[in-house]
Amino acid sequence: SSVHTCTASVFASAAGDLAITAAHCIWGTGVGWQFVPGYDNGAEPFGTWNVVGLFAAPAWLRSTAAPSDYVIMRVAPRGVGGKEQTLQEVVGANALAAAPADGATVSVPAYAIGRNDRPVTCTVRVSFQGVYPAFRCTPYADGTSGAPWLENTPAGTTVVGVIGGLQLGGCSSSTSYSAPFDATTLAVAASAATGSPPSSLPHPPSDGCP
Repeated sequence: SSVHTCTASVFASAAGDLAITAAHCIWGTGVGWQFVPGYDNGAEPFGTWNVVGLFAAPAWLRSTAAPSDYVIMRVAPRGVGGKEQTLQEVVGANALAAAPADGATVSVPAYAIGRNDRPVTCTVRVSFQGVYPAFRCTPYADGTSGAPWLENTPAGTTVVGVIGGLQLGGCSSSTSYSAPFDATTLAVAASAATGSPPSSLPHPPSDGCP
């Protein structure tokens, strides 16, 4: 199997074809990149899905601004059992929401970079480093960027962040950050859902880590 680079998650949309990851994980138009939901130790239980468009915040497209380190990916439907199905029909989806509150609890399933590896998950409390949501838990190494921050709410599970943002997610494996999801994040998702033209993303900046 090929080496994977980041983690992504599906979120609910009318067309059922959207996922979110960190913007520093992917560049260009996204064409040629693939998403493998449910990947586990080499197994690809839901198959491989082709990325066909990327949607990012204006501040990332302009200057790779760390608070805008997220990107919406549109993926093509594929034939499953002789019938064309969307990603969301096959794997389900969570709602996309704004950043969690200080002290909220999130679960963060992620994959370190490599081959044939299993996901790791921490369930942790959120604190803030300036504008950036943060948490402490050790196993988040390279490749875990883009991993979803999942918060359980009375209305269901929501995606409230992805590993990224400050220092492209953090210089140390023990502390991870997210871009602060806000109204702009939800607007980018809405434009992706309504068929707006996709973007071409710049190459990521340095993480600034020593």
